[in-house]
Amino acid sequence: MGKRKFISEAKKVINLEIKALQKLKNSLNSSFNSAINSITNCQSKVILCGVGKSGLIASKIAATLASVGTPSFYLSASEASHGDLGMISKKDILIIISNSGETAELKNIIQFANRNRILLIGIVSKVDSILYKASDIKLLIPKLVEAGGIVPTSSTTAQLALGDALAIATMQNKKFGKSDFKKLHPAGSLGAQLKTVEDIMTTGSKIPFVNENTKMNKALKTITEKGLGILIIRDKNKNTKGIITDGQIRRFTQKKNNFQSLPVKKIMTKKPISIDKNELAAKALSIMNNKKITSIVVVNKKKPLKTIGVLHIHTILKANIS
Repeated sequence: MGKRKFISEAKKVINLEIKALQKLKNSLNSSFNSAINSITNCQSKVILCGVGKSGLIASKIAATLASVGTPSFYLSASEASHGDLGMISKKDILIIISNSGETAELKNIIQFANRNRILLIGIVSKVDSILYKASDIKLLIPKLVEAGGIVPTSSTTAQLALGDALAIATMQNKKFGKSDFKKLHPAGSLGAQLKTVEDIMTTGSKIPFVNENTKMNKALKTITEKGLGILIIRDKNKNTKGIITDGQIRRFTQKKNNFQSLPVKKIMTKKPISIDKNELAAKALSIMNNKKITSIVVVNKKKPLKTIGVLHIHTILKANIS
């Protein structure tokens, strides 16, 4: 079999799965809305269960739901029949995934859910199956053609897509946003890109504040002590009036002999570039790159004249934000 034959076979598989997803999309009905409302209003956990390939899909859906704010976990069907049914409480929602709906390992879990009036959502392909009949909410996967005729491919693709749709629709129904997502993903590249300016800015006594009337000889000590390479200039009401960078200081030193006796307000750049504390740190980095600056003043947009922090480009890069 040559390369062209392999590609031809691959395209057949992909085309079958595209058709499966199209059929799934067209089959969605009010049961999907019922499932979303139930999951959204669940006061406990969402537990997913399946066997074989469907079990792998169930595990992935549980992880996706958990990552977007719905407490979820995967329950092994075989372990459930040996004590793990105790993990399920009456306030939980049970989602069972099975292509046939007749898998023997699932029967004990289905009976347990029905006997204890635990809400059961069935993702299943056969309407005459035990799972379909026992489910409180029935999410029917349409009849699909599997790649190779027998291998679970189109059916598992449809199960996965339906699970993703459940997770995203529930996320949106709960109004689960970027700030919520960040709390559940503190590590890794996703967590880094969702960090806000407030998460990593320099605050409090570490900010190099000086009064606008302070002489430069004294201000130089402050810029050295704080180590950020800038000075934030304020008036007597602690409103930010300007900024001085170490680059400016070097340039003025070369031009003026009486430099150190000048008040900082004679040297500062007025109205420094600022950013709101709730903006993404990635946005701050973009502004710094565009403006060719290494630090940015942080404010609360409700009080734009009050500096509450300073963000240095090195801090952003240390946080793996790009």
